[in-house]
Amino acid sequence: MELQQEIVTLLKEIADIRRELHQIPEIAFEEIKTMSFIENYLISLGVQYEKNVVGTGVIAYFPGKMGKNTIAFRADMDALSVEEKNDVAFKSTHPGVMHACGHDGHMAMLLGLAKYLAQRPEVVIDNIVLIFQPAEEGPGGALPIIEEGYLKKYEVKEIYGIHLFPQIEEGKIGVRSGPMMSQTGEFDIIINGKSGHGAMPHMGVDSVVIAAEMITGLQTIASRSINPLDPVVLTMGRIFGGERRNVIAKQVVLEGTIRSFKQEVFDKIKARITDYKEGLEKIHNCSIDVIYRDMYPAVTNDEFLTSEFIKANESAIHIIEPVMLAEDFSYFQREVPGVFFFLGCRNEAENYCHPLHSDNFNFNEKAMGYGVQAYVNILKQRGAIE
Repeated sequence: MELQQEIVTLLKEIADIRRELHQIPEIAFEEIKTMSFIENYLISLGVQYEKNVVGTGVIAYFPGKMGKNTIAFRADMDALSVEEKNDVAFKSTHPGVMHACGHDGHMAMLLGLAKYLAQRPEVVIDNIVLIFQPAEEGPGGALPIIEEGYLKKYEVKEIYGIHLFPQIEEGKIGVRSGPMMSQTGEFDIIINGKSGHGAMPHMGVDSVVIAAEMITGLQTIASRSINPLDPVVLTMGRIFGGERRNVIAKQVVLEGTIRSFKQEVFDKIKARITDYKEGLEKIHNCSIDVIYRDMYPAVTNDEFLTSEFIKANESAIHIIEPVMLAEDFSYFQREVPGVFFFLGCRNEAENYCHPLHSDNFNFNEKAMGYGVQAYVNILKQRGAIE
């Protein structure tokens, strides 16, 4: 993808913005400094905006000459509870918190688009909204923004979102029509047995043995209860329980996650977990509590808008396979058609190849120029700017 000279000129400022934001990472719904930085930058551009959106979010607004359609772009604001290991001048100044998922870059690109538009208001034909959303990493800021009526307030008709992605070569764009990222949910399984002496197992109800049966059983759900053509992940990520090596464990807790692309598959997995729970309760004369937390729906890109996005950025496009990662951008897509895409940032020559959420995640800031260019290209393709 070739960058416009106007975007090349903006690159240093976009990089500086990213570095400022990288130094002040904040976790979900605590993005106070981040919100203030965005606000001050928008003020310097003379852009219409509102802050304190669902607490710490910001929305910028560019009215168009025609004003018949409103196109939105979204950047997430929050960081992760990760201690940064990068040895860089702009390292996080907040102990134990880091922009390890590239949200600093997402905000910098959207602020770069803000400057691009603010410098040439005469070219803006349709209304354009820039949404700086808190809490993507959880519990999620997209749904509160929808529930508080901001999409309706600005009459948003279509929406676009971006994510830096170190599995794709720097400067390439990964996208696909239809399901692209999975639906996700969490579950906790609390197995309540009966404590006893380890030398007298018949006098107790062993929660460790029941947990082992539960784990083994749940691993067969994906392979034996779900159509093999339907992608699914069921992962048990944590287990803890017991008191001593020679005591029958009274309680064991299992924690896991579910990923799928279809609601009916997601529901079937939960139903089968419940079947195993009820069967083990009868077999072992115990009680098992299962707690479900449905989280983000699947990211599903609109077919027409994806084709428009691909036309606009054809030279950089890489059609990807769906991934089992999750994103609350999906809530926006339930309300209006939208496209979510990955911006490649893998550069092995410069050692920019650490995965998202790594304490060494970093990227070549030139990559952000391609993100801003992709935004500008789709706005031109959709006739929103001249």
